[in-house]
Amino acid sequence: MKKSMILATTLGLSLTISCVSKKKYTELEGNLFRTQSELAEVNKEKAELEEKMTAIEKRVAEYNARINSLRDTNSSLEEANNSLLAFNGSAPISKNHRAKLEQTLQNVDPTLLAEAKTMEDSVNLAIQYNLKKNITSETENEDDIKIDIENTVVMISVSDKLLFNTASYRISPKANPLLEKLAEVINAEPSLQVMIEGHTDPRSISNAVVQDNWDLSVKRATSIVRELQLKYKVAPEKMIAAGRASYLPVVENDTPENMALNRRTRIVLIPDLDMFFSML
Repeated sequence: MKKSMILATTLGLSLTISCVSKKKYTELEGNLFRTQSELAEVNKEKAELEEKMTAIEKRVAEYNARINSLRDTNSSLEEANNSLLAFNGSAPISKNHRAKLEQTLQNVDPTLLAEAKTMEDSVNLAIQYNLKKNITSETENEDDIKIDIENTVVMISVSDKLLFNTASYRISPKANPLLEKLAEVINAEPSLQVMIEGHTDPRSISNAVVQDNWDLSVKRATSIVRELQLKYKVAPEKMIAAGRASYLPVVENDTPENMALNRRTRIVLIPDLDMFFSML
């Protein structure tokens, strides 16, 4: 009886253990399947993320290449921009000319320099300074030679007392130093065009060789053109002789001093832009 009870108890315990193990196994098997499914999903998401990351890295590399290209382009543009300064709206002044400009401006009257508002004003001042220094001498009155520049056209006005005797178109010997220096400037620029304009005061003149102020102003211009050609070897095809008589005064002809200012010869230099800057 006792053995039967032990046997029954053992058999019941075995059945209980067997049932519990199978249930646990089924549960673990289910957990494994879920884990495998989740792992597969994670691997799939990982693969998708890696693909996206590869695409992003490729796009980043492309963007970096573009940025570097833009930087190179920007550096080139900055270098070009540093070598050019705007002049007269659009035309450029080179880095070399800028250095010469800055050097020349150090010698310009600070009062005049303070009035320069634009790059064009500064260039004009520098060229005026250089031209005046090159064509005038210490013995000449500063008011006897005036230089104006407008749109790269250089206009040099010379008092008639430096060039002619009163009411005469014959060049005075004292004009030789000035004409020689002027010829050097003209000959230094092969394609420079030069117009010589004669100007008079309004007092009438008439004699055996000069009919009126028109005649006198033109004869003075042709005298200078002829002198520049024959004595100083200026190419004749570069020059124009013109007379304006008394009809383009710089001041009113109301005093002897003002009439003296209006009696002048104007040398108009018409360079191209590179030649204009070379005057620096």
